[in-house]
Amino acid sequence: MGPVSRGQEARTDSLPDHLVEWRMVRVPGEGQVKPFWIGETEVTWNLFEVWALRLDIAQDQQAQGADAESRPSKPYAVIFSNFGHHGFPAICMTHRAATEFCQWLSAKTGRRYRLPTTFEWELAAEGADNGPLDQSAWFWDNADDTTHKVATKAPNPRGLFDMLGNVAEWCDQATGSPVVKGGSWKHKADQVSIAASLPEEPQWSESDPQSPKSRWWLANGQFVGMRLVCED
Repeated sequence: MGPVSRGQEARTDSLPDHLVEWRMVRVPGEGQVKPFWIGETEVTWNLFEVWALRLDIAQDQQAQGADAESRPSKPYAVIFSNFGHHGFPAICMTHRAATEFCQWLSAKTGRRYRLPTTFEWELAAEGADNGPLDQSAWFWDNADDTTHKVATKAPNPRGLFDMLGNVAEWCDQATGSPVVKGGSWKHKADQVSIAASLPEEPQWSESDPQSPKSRWWLANGQFVGMRLVCED
């Protein structure tokens, strides 16, 4: 992936002891919102599965159930069937899983990662809806019922990819309630916009056979993903 265009300040972050890197772009503050860094792309499986599959923990520790309380249970493979892996957005995580992942990443790197607020996300997304939607977003009309590799459509004016479509992204409202923003591959054009916002619904876990439903995975959440914000 090439450098961010249009003069944006950007950096490459990495995970210690792993060959995983991701790009962060600086977004100027506005009003009472301080400047922040946000992921150039949605979080991909390349990074998310290090946490989700405990790839940073030695096998003997895994066998002992190390860190079992703050790591997901192993998902049943059917929820990822026909969806891409390397370079594709991580999907199906609950808001709790997304939040725990950010806490783990913060501890691993020494940086303060978290989910964006809805205001931060909308600020970062500015201009994403300029021009034909087909050029910048994967949605119902062009996605063929699946996710796509990140950064394969045009970026928005801030140099951020897939702010609209591909997967809807977890954000935190001012009230503390989570929503997903931007629409996804399964949504029609009028549902793919900067204003698009959906609260979690029971249908997102409808086919989960567990009782109670998984606190980590959304069995029907193949359209749900996440993007990182970093405070430093």
